[in-house]
Amino acid sequence: MLASCGTPSHRSTSTLESLPSRLNAEDAKGVTVYAIGLVGTPYRWGGNTPESGFDCSGLIAHVYQKGARIQSPRTVAELKNWGLPLNANDRRTGDLVVFSKGGEATHAGIYVGEGRFVHAPSTGGRVRLDRINTPYWSNYQVAFSRP
Repeated sequence: MLASCGTPSHRSTSTLESLPSRLNAEDAKGVTVYAIGLVGTPYRWGGNTPESGFDCSGLIAHVYQKGARIQSPRTVAELKNWGLPLNANDRRTGDLVVFSKGGEATHAGIYVGEGRFVHAPSTGGRVRLDRINTPYWSNYQVAFSRP
């Protein structure tokens, strides 16, 4: 099952610039390019490598580690509160996107720009690039954060 989580913070961009983030702009580009390069990798529950396949949190953990040397939580529930919360207007490539319904985080991906994100969708699927504003995802709360 896929879902969304969290409510974006309403911090201004000037406030964001003064708060610490482990993901600098250069690393954000690396994370984005690496995530897009994994599109097509098979889904596997509990998977966390290109060889074994990925579930959504395994994909995120692998991409942030390889693309930016950042260790992320391994479950979607833990990802919900990880990083610096962002207003959707402040998001940039490489940021985390978490989906929830009824307050429960159930799915996550990596924002890659132009309203798109990379994620490992479900059993039988493959890592793919999707748009956040589709009818399916509009049924979920969407939260962005910066590691």
